[in-house]
Amino acid sequence: MRDRHLARGARRAREFEAFVAGAAGRLLHAAMLLTAEAPDANPRARRLLTLALAHTYARWDRLRGEDPYDCARQYLATRFARTTWHRYGVFGRARPDPGSPLAALTPRERLVLVLRLYEGVAEEQTAALLGLPAERVHTLCDRATATVLHPGRPTAPRAANPEVSPS
Repeated sequence: MRDRHLARGARRAREFEAFVAGAAGRLLHAAMLLTAEAPDANPRARRLLTLALAHTYARWDRLRGEDPYDCARQYLATRFARTTWHRYGVFGRARPDPGSPLAALTPRERLVLVLRLYEGVAEEQTAALLGLPAERVHTLCDRATATVLHPGRPTAPRAANPEVSPS
């Protein structure tokens, strides 16, 4: 019995190590885009990645056919949204690296842009993950894309409450 548990634990560790070797770089890059931190100084992004990987490892045996990358990405996104909401409040903004191309975006715009364009998550899935209507996700993505592509242009006035907590 004990040998079987040891063998299962060793197999689980090997599988997870292989997953981390293949996915950690892309997940770290997504976390750096979310936090808008510089590649050489990214403590918040690394903390998000560590938490996402720890969560995925804890669920590893229960994934049963689910994609572990999707699990890690979903946790990364929801953790970013929650910590940004709790730490900086409704109108607060994280202090991104001023040199980042995503620094001009609100945390929610960065989150939608990263999920939609960098990760390729469908609009409906992004909306479900964030608890927003699909039209709102579409609008946020369009506005964020325009801000990134044309940083010098003045943007349309934003709504009075741009940061609403995802439920």
